Amino acid sequence: MAEAEPTLSVEPTPVRLPPWRWIWRLLWLIVAVVALASFAGYVLFRARDLLAILLFALFASFALEPAASYLVGRGWRRGVATFAIMAAAGLLGVVLLALMIPVFIEQLVSLVRSAPELLDELSGFTDRLFGFSISAESVRDALARADLRLGEITSDVAGNILGVGAAVLGTIFRLLMLALFTFYLVAEGPQVRRLVCSILPPVYQETVLWTWEVAIDKTGAYLYSRLILAVLSGAATYVTLSILGVQSALPLAVWMGLVSQFIPVIGTYIAMSLPLLVAVVGQAFDAVILVIFFTAYQQIENVFLSPKISSKTLQLHPAVAFGAVIAGGSIAGVTGAFLSLPAAAIVQSVASTYLHRHEVLDSDLTRHDDDVPTDTVSAERTSRGIRGLFERLRKLGS
Repeated sequence: MAEAEPTLSVEPTPVRLPPWRWIWRLLWLIVAVVALASFAGYVLFRARDLLAILLFALFASFALEPAASYLVGRGWRRGVATFAIMAAAGLLGVVLLALMIPVFIEQLVSLVRSAPELLDELSGFTDRLFGFSISAESVRDALARADLRLGEITSDVAGNILGVGAAVLGTIFRLLMLALFTFYLVAEGPQVRRLVCSILPPVYQETVLWTWEVAIDKTGAYLYSRLILAVLSGAATYVTLSILGVQSALPLAVWMGLVSQFIPVIGTYIAMSLPLLVAVVGQAFDAVILVIFFTAYQQIENVFLSPKISSKTLQLHPAVAFGAVIAGGSIAGVTGAFLSLPAAAIVQSVASTYLHRHEVLDSDLTRHDDDVPTDTVSAERTSRGIRGLFERLRKLGS
């Protein structure tokens, strides 16, 4: 047989584009990336309210999931259990408003009627302490000098009625959207999780489900801790108001407990305004006692109660919890501050699971005082201080 002639393999020569074409491709790529980023930023900016509602609904579903699962385990249908829980929470909010609004209006009217007497008492107090008096005539003169006429104020208020009504309707609409999304995420929770896991590989599905479970546990713990603090604050307020003889002590105590704990950062100041208003109308000295009580209780709560309860339920260091609230409020206002603690607890739990920790070297800088007897610690610190003093004296002498 004749041998086959060897074939020569010729490698294709790579086509090289001219430099100007690479430059044009790079420019078009940059333009496309910038355009897509700008479009995404515009969409996120326009949909920021919807995204905030979805985020809040997600955390609300984390908080309601344990209660819904408990009722489902007792034979309830999941949708019915979710509706019952949300209806109970909504009813509690309506009852609270129904109790508070009449008290607020009644006390505001009483405050306006008793304004001259209160001004006289305040005038005597300021005259004794600071040497100047405040009277109804001086207030009217000050208003006249500032050119604040009742007609102008009335016209301004009348012109803003439409804006206030639109804001109220917008708030109601947002609350309805929040309730709808929360109901869907709780009532259809298993279906939502199956939908999310269906687009992920099995390895990532386990991670997603574990993170979801951690989020439910931490958010429920946050709600539990807030409820404990609300009960303690409300009970202390009720006892104080009852001793002082302030009217409507029970509704005011419920208001103080819930608002002070579930509105971050400024909730305490909003909550204490209504009891102070009621106390001022009744007896001005009672308001002074209430200010002292609220200030003292706030310090006790910040130093003793809140760190202990939050550390047991959320397992967060008090400094981390405080920093999370400040950061959340700076990023997303009241909503961010409210969601910051459960979010920080979730991040901490996930990070502690995946971060590898190493053994810490033994050093004076890492040794806790509890690890060494107190006498030994004091002796070592004293010895180091004396040695350092003699060393500085030796250097000065030389």
